Amino acid sequence: MNLPSILSSERISALCRPAAQAVTVKVVDETGSTNADLLAAVPTLTTPMLLVARQQTAGRGRAGRSWLSEAGKSLTFSLAWRFNLPVHSLVGLPLAVGVAIAEAFSMFQVSVRLKWPNDVLYQGKKLAGVLIESASAGHVPHEASWAVIGIGINMSVNEQMAAQIGRPVASIPWLVDLDQDMLMATLLNTLSDALLQFEHEGLDAFTQRWNALHAYTGQPVVILDHGQTLHEGTAVGVDRIGRFLLDTAQGRVAVMAGDVSLRAKEY
Repeated sequence: MNLPSILSSERISALCRPAAQAVTVKVVDETGSTNADLLAAVPTLTTPMLLVARQQTAGRGRAGRSWLSEAGKSLTFSLAWRFNLPVHSLVGLPLAVGVAIAEAFSMFQVSVRLKWPNDVLYQGKKLAGVLIESASAGHVPHEASWAVIGIGINMSVNEQMAAQIGRPVASIPWLVDLDQDMLMATLLNTLSDALLQFEHEGLDAFTQRWNALHAYTGQPVVILDHGQTLHEGTAVGVDRIGRFLLDTAQGRVAVMAGDVSLRAKEY
């Protein structure tokens, strides 16, 4: 099945539940970065917008890294969403988004786990990544804000692409054969529900769900900052404000996201 011939903005919208039907859906053949496109469009947006690219040539990940993808073998999209919250209240949003992605995949019997702060893992390898960029909402910056939520999903990854990426990447080839409009609509449904819940209830509504999906609970991990070890200890989970908790020889440590990375400890 050939992904470029499938994705349809009209059909994705038609398959959405009420909360997601408020989202304008746009599908493009190719763009550099869906996040960059939506960030540029934010000043003119009046409703939430989903931008899906059949081919993304300059995708971005966390900390300025590139996000490599292949047309027909991955799903790359961004969702611009307006919150009646100031930008600083969006801390922890990546965790809520991770939960939403995991819950969407569970509907297709794909059991995933979450890696702090914003990766979705399948059998220990990266299935999806999340990049969230925020902007104040025009003349009311202290009352409202936009989040542009970029998501890349590795559906089928060949050896050449895996070598280019240079880290363990999940591959579930049968995802390519699914109805891609249904897959995208399911993701948009769970994301829309989660973002509405986040606005009204905050991260509290998601911490228990995130911890239940946590990939490294009770395992030895290290926290790295630009390759240097900041902390090492036993992974616990996340707290009510999205900090990662680990038990070290010096006691329990709470780590804010920033540009730090979590890795399983190697012996």
